[in-house]
Amino acid sequence: MTGYSRGASKPSRPRRPHPPRRRTGPSRPPVEDPARLAALETLRAVRQRDAYANLVLPQLLRERRITGRDAALATELTYGAARAQGLLDAVIEACSDRPLSEVDGSALDALRLGAYQLLRTRIPSHAAVASTVDLVRAELGSGIAGFVNAVLRRVAEQDEAAWVDELAPDPDTDPIGNLAFTHAHPRWIAQAFAEALGSRDEPLKRALEADDARPAVHLVARPGEVSADELAAITGGDVAPYSPYGVHLEAGAGDPGDLEPVRERLANVQDEGSQLCALALTRATLEGTDDRWLDLCAGPGGKAALLAALVGLEGGELIAVEKAPHRAELVRKITSGLPVTVHVADGRETDFVEGAFDRVLVDAPCTGLGALRRRPEARWRRQPADVGTLTKLQRELLTEALRLVRPGGVVGYVVCSPHLSETVGVVADVARRTGAEVLDTRELFPGVPDLGEGPHVQLWPHLHGTDAMFCAVLRRPVRALVNDGSGGV
Repeated sequence: MTGYSRGASKPSRPRRPHPPRRRTGPSRPPVEDPARLAALETLRAVRQRDAYANLVLPQLLRERRITGRDAALATELTYGAARAQGLLDAVIEACSDRPLSEVDGSALDALRLGAYQLLRTRIPSHAAVASTVDLVRAELGSGIAGFVNAVLRRVAEQDEAAWVDELAPDPDTDPIGNLAFTHAHPRWIAQAFAEALGSRDEPLKRALEADDARPAVHLVARPGEVSADELAAITGGDVAPYSPYGVHLEAGAGDPGDLEPVRERLANVQDEGSQLCALALTRATLEGTDDRWLDLCAGPGGKAALLAALVGLEGGELIAVEKAPHRAELVRKITSGLPVTVHVADGRETDFVEGAFDRVLVDAPCTGLGALRRRPEARWRRQPADVGTLTKLQRELLTEALRLVRPGGVVGYVVCSPHLSETVGVVADVARRTGAEVLDTRELFPGVPDLGEGPHVQLWPHLHGTDAMFCAVLRRPVRALVNDGSGGV
């Protein structure tokens, strides 16, 4: 089972009899179902090509002109099945006589799609089973369709709560494992959340619940072009509670890329937490010059666009650095018309002179554990071993940023993760080695509640309605940076 282990005190469910391999009864032509077919093909792309569902599905919907209720259904089924994959796999395996590794990949995609409908939607059981079997029969034939039919009928024998009670680890002996299973997270991620929260009880439960829910769409109004009030009026959304440039749209409101303000570059799609972290860098006080800013890891460009708009209002400029050429091109597109120069380079190895910038943003590559609700397949793709490689990169980028900012200037370190190794661990290590001052970042998030003891800020979906963004702002000391021979400046 993906990311889970059953509680030792619970007996294993007896294996089911082998499901029939051939469908009985007269055959009938499958009913055309563009929404479910788009969902199934997206799940297949995620499995086969490590694709991202939030990139594949919108393209399919546009190409096939799937709109309205069909588009909403395809979106719900795709993201929901991808998000709940571990829980669904556990139930599917309990209803089959074979391990998942021996199930045909395309059949498994369909089983996940069908099981999600049975356990987490109000779609009638007969419709969920029949529609899934039709898809399989059309693509894979009646034999595999019979297998899928038998497994899904067994899934339908119990609701989600009953399956969780049967399959989840015992809450008394493994409370974190139980919550992880219940809310469709790998256990190691739930453990990381628990450590960041300092709790494995109600706060962890609330965090995992919020992370397992479909998020609202957040927009950012381009400063100097349109206000948040105007953007909300145009889009029918609500002004964000904390970001002065943010607007929230209801989940399922359609493809935000189709909105006129987004097409006209008056607004971008950006989580409110990302907006707040970028704004925190701009709010730290500076003495002296303040017109040359740097985004050291700029792709795909959301924070760069916000920073460039703000520095441009004061006659300054933003330099954006991105290592991957295709992501650098995305930065150029999203910042079109703004005072931005894009460099294709590794942020650790630029040719900028020391102390060339007043403010530097390090939006570092990370595990992305803070945005799992927006990238539904990511929780099952990431592994604990990823953390060590990423934290080394994060330390190197933050150290280089402190070299590039001028004495007295500030660096914002941002990751979309609550994992302590990527957050407070990186900041503490680099600050110790370089002598940089960690500012009380909470003061740079005015009006935002529940920011903890500081000096860093960790946002949470269940507390702030944002992704679980981490932000720390550091000031380069006026004296020379420390060089301890261990990778520091």
